[in-house]
Amino acid sequence: MRILAAGDHFVRPELIRAAVSQELSGTGGELPEFGELTLPWPHEPFGPVGGVREASGTEDGLVEALEGAAVCVTQMAPFTERVFAASPELRLVAVSRGGPVNVDLAAATRHGVRVSFAPGRNAPAAAEFAVGLMLAAARRIGTADAELKRGVWRGDLYAYEESGGELGGSTVGLVGYGAIGRIVARVMRAFGAHVLAADPYADPAAVRADGVEPVGLDDLLSRSRVVSLHARLTEETRHLLDARRLALLPRGAVLVNSARGGLLDHAPLPQMLRDGRLGALALDVYDVEPLPDDWPLHGVPNVITTPHLAGATRQTAHRAAAITAAEVGRFLRGEELFHLANPAVRGGL
Repeated sequence: MRILAAGDHFVRPELIRAAVSQELSGTGGELPEFGELTLPWPHEPFGPVGGVREASGTEDGLVEALEGAAVCVTQMAPFTERVFAASPELRLVAVSRGGPVNVDLAAATRHGVRVSFAPGRNAPAAAEFAVGLMLAAARRIGTADAELKRGVWRGDLYAYEESGGELGGSTVGLVGYGAIGRIVARVMRAFGAHVLAADPYADPAAVRADGVEPVGLDDLLSRSRVVSLHARLTEETRHLLDARRLALLPRGAVLVNSARGGLLDHAPLPQMLRDGRLGALALDVYDVEPLPDDWPLHGVPNVITTPHLAGATRQTAHRAAAITAAEVGRFLRGEELFHLANPAVRGGL
């Protein structure tokens, strides 16, 4: 039996191979044959490939590498209808990310291929990064750093009207209360913030048990001095924060998005920042990635930008490999998968 480790320059093939080997080492049998493929991400941006989103590499390269493979562990490989049709021995695709957006799930189901994913793999990293963005935006760290590097000493940022705000004692709103949101809430409460959470899928009693107030989205936006987005991007959540909802924010509020760019309607933001309606904006994700030269927020004051790095820790890469390796182990032992994306497909090899 052959397993393809289709890694990249973050979740590297050798990490996948080591994690799967460790998972299977206690079974007493021979380890499977491994093949390796290294995709170009992140040295080359991901994007749409053959009808799937956020993928890296080519269909031709993947089909060639999959020859004879029953299992593939990957983060970014483009699993399209064409790839499934050309890989008749394939039975499991274990995707080492929070959602299998690089997989055509309908095609996988038609071809009898099970697809698993790795929820929570980057939750600690993404939560820490979101907190860092909140601090940087609220305290003008990005502005002060950029100005000092230009040789400008911005002592005027100590003036009352220019001073930032503290998280302690503030109301912080979290849009989405999954694994990442819960970690952020714990840190915010440690700072002394009052935390609101808007998530229609979260159990209100469980939210309250965390010391967090569950509220509706409009209520959260109108009450929060700092808002951080942690929802998944679906057709229902695209432009969840549109012009109407952005107008609900208190004047001078801080807005952070390290989840998905499509959650936020970017069109109203430049004017909101210029006229002070929005106090600061921190973004790690965008409506278009990489950013074009004419991106409307280039040069707008009080904007902090990072290139989609929230999950970029070595621990995330190791967790991703370990979670998917555990799914491979369950699959080969004939056990139920913990994170199956297409439950209509049943059975093993």
